[in-house]
Amino acid sequence: MKYMLLVYLDEQALSDSEREHCYVESARLTQDLSTSGHYLQASPLHPVATATSVRMRAGKRLVTDGPFAETREQLGGFYLIEASDLDEAIAIAERVPPAKFGTVEIRPVMEIEGLPAN
Repeated sequence: MKYMLLVYLDEQALSDSEREHCYVESARLTQDLSTSGHYLQASPLHPVATATSVRMRAGKRLVTDGPFAETREQLGGFYLIEASDLDEAIAIAERVPPAKFGTVEIRPVMEIEGLPAN
């Protein structure tokens, strides 16, 4: 089963050097996950200040700068993994470096007909 691990953290929680170290640790984790057959995709995201939100209301497009909701933690990146069950996904999520100071949300990926194959 596919799981999306959504990484949430306060963007101001890390210094530049701590952030760079986190990227190195995250890259190392993706190599380990690739070797074990769990890795599908992963990437950090640019800061929330670069976000654009799109909403359709009454047939009209509303485009605003920034995220939809202001929170203490922002979506900072993701991992798309293959795991046999939720327990295995949890075991992988606890290895995600930002889990030490943020939150990793685990969501099963819904497979629906009509989506392009990889």
